[in-house]
Amino acid sequence: MQSGIYVALSSQMALERRLTTIADNLANVNTTGFRGTEVKFDQVLSNTENKLNAKVAFVSQGNDYLSVENGELQNTGNLFDFAVKGDAWFGLNTPAGLVLTRDGRFTMNESGALVSVRGFPIVDPGGAPIQLDPSGGAPTVASNGTIAQNGKVMGQIGLYNADVGKGFLRYQNSGILPTDTPQSVIDRSNVGVAQGYLENSNVNGMREMTNLIEVSRAFDNISTLTSSSEGTLTDAIKTLGGSQ
Repeated sequence: MQSGIYVALSSQMALERRLTTIADNLANVNTTGFRGTEVKFDQVLSNTENKLNAKVAFVSQGNDYLSVENGELQNTGNLFDFAVKGDAWFGLNTPAGLVLTRDGRFTMNESGALVSVRGFPIVDPGGAPIQLDPSGGAPTVASNGTIAQNGKVMGQIGLYNADVGKGFLRYQNSGILPTDTPQSVIDRSNVGVAQGYLENSNVNGMREMTNLIEVSRAFDNISTLTSSSEGTLTDAIKTLGGSQ
């Protein structure tokens, strides 16, 4: 049995996963606050059944992780647009729990609640929804997230952190639902809120297109190698079996 075929198959599975993440990144190259997905692949060693007890290296299926690069900030001039400065996230109160997002396209609904573009309440540092005066007009927000209307402090926009390296699921509003429990950021010396700005996707379209071409070529090369290896094995069986 040729271990090379199984090595090639493991490589194809890994490349297929990488193609999926690249396609997802390209689809969200213009999505506000989107963080691109990368994949980390590990080498898996296996002992082959032969007298030399040789080890064959396979490729794991890979683990997804989020790119930590910040997207470019775009000045919109809209007082209900916000961007996170630094390594933190806004918090959304959703049916799935506390979701983290970098998409700061907020608005105030008829009851005065500050909500996301999909209608999820924005939460304060304690996890409570932020309530504004529906007749108070657009708020002013300081860099520390403090919200005021007509000179009256109405609350503070919460900023959160979580170890997304432990796992996460994608959610609406460019959000993520981390496996690790999000924690409110207490020390805001290195993070803040910028009013009138939005963060663009951190996906580099040209780089992802280059990655897509490279991965597609690698997939094709491995497919060709696999077919050639199978043909060699078939010919060997025919020769050893005396078949013409």
